[in-house]
Amino acid sequence: MKWSQAFIPTLKETPSDAEVISHKLMLRAGLLRKRVSGVYTYLPLGLKIIDRVTDIIREQMNSLGSQEVLLPALQPAKLWKDSGRYEQIGKVMIHFVDRRGKEMVLGPTHEEVITDLVKNEINSYKQLPIILYQIQTKFRDEPRPRFGVLRSCEFIMKDAYSFDKDIDGLNKNYSKMHDAYHRIFERCGLKFIAVEADSGIMGGELSHEFMVLADSGEDLILYCQECGSAASQIKEDEAGRKCPRCSKRLSTKNAIEIGHIFKLGVKYSASLSATFLNEKGEAKPIIMGCYGIGVNRIMAAVIEQNHDKNGIIWPYLISPYQVTILAIDASYQPAVEYAALLYDRLHKENVDVLLDDRDERAGVKFKDADLIGIPLQIIIGGKTLQQGMVEIKFRRTGEVIKVRKEEALDKIREILKKEMVS
Repeated sequence: MKWSQAFIPTLKETPSDAEVISHKLMLRAGLLRKRVSGVYTYLPLGLKIIDRVTDIIREQMNSLGSQEVLLPALQPAKLWKDSGRYEQIGKVMIHFVDRRGKEMVLGPTHEEVITDLVKNEINSYKQLPIILYQIQTKFRDEPRPRFGVLRSCEFIMKDAYSFDKDIDGLNKNYSKMHDAYHRIFERCGLKFIAVEADSGIMGGELSHEFMVLADSGEDLILYCQECGSAASQIKEDEAGRKCPRCSKRLSTKNAIEIGHIFKLGVKYSASLSATFLNEKGEAKPIIMGCYGIGVNRIMAAVIEQNHDKNGIIWPYLISPYQVTILAIDASYQPAVEYAALLYDRLHKENVDVLLDDRDERAGVKFKDADLIGIPLQIIIGGKTLQQGMVEIKFRRTGEVIKVRKEEALDKIREILKKEMVS
């Protein structure tokens, strides 16, 4: 993409209502714009990042044999009443009566809907186990939307559901999902901690939260600075405020929840009569697990952990572009032509590359490049090119190296081959 043709509305100043660094930089870098409180429009750069994250999630979910579905956002309120969660979730639920007089809700989550689906399609142990997942928008009437996409009324979630004939099957699927979540978050460039947590209104006997340490986090965990062990704040009494591994004192840390997995058991299958016939022909409730990831939150959490005073620093695998080319001397035609040539070569090799061909001062281009956080910057200036050289800047470290222009393409390939390893 050429910057002159792209829709990347960067801002010099931070909007007054932006509170945390991820929200500030998302707005300034042109990733999103606020529509109303808790609701955002995702602009091209922001959507490309979401697509990168969902590609990573899909790859891992599919590798487990999970199958993707798309469940309806509109749900009959009766399902929620049958499961017993209608009153529990309370005012967070967005609901209305349609023109046929039927009460409907905008899905805040999809346990009831997926259980009802499987109830009508699965009837034998021979059809189990099965894992279904979706990546879809959820709706919650949050009392205090804040911190940008960290606490919003409309958000994108990956939710997966496992269905098994027995507890052993659930345990195996839970373990596979636990490991897959580690791979997903590692590939997104996150430093995270998995902690045993309270299941809340989701129910079930066991759950784990995947947490990113960040000052902006609304959750609290008990964390050991010595060995890195962590526990949910709710489990504080059990932990005794001493690390179970090394007995050092635990400290309280703010964290962002980016994922949560649950052993649901029969909470939903029993209340919604989702049963199967076992080997003996007996009707038994299906054993369920639930596995959620906040896609928007991953984007925000990555920024919280990867930024400096100049802007965002994207990890290669989820960056909207891997390379940006800065033609900083529009008056020197050979530099303009070489930048265009390098752009064309990379584009033909399926490298996601952004060419800053705008008629702007070099300072503006440098500031915007650092702000949007593309990990590899190729700087082509008149003086440097006259010496037969091209500059390559690594956004994370700020290191700048010079290579001969004839070797620039090979060097870029070498860097990307190393950094894009999954």
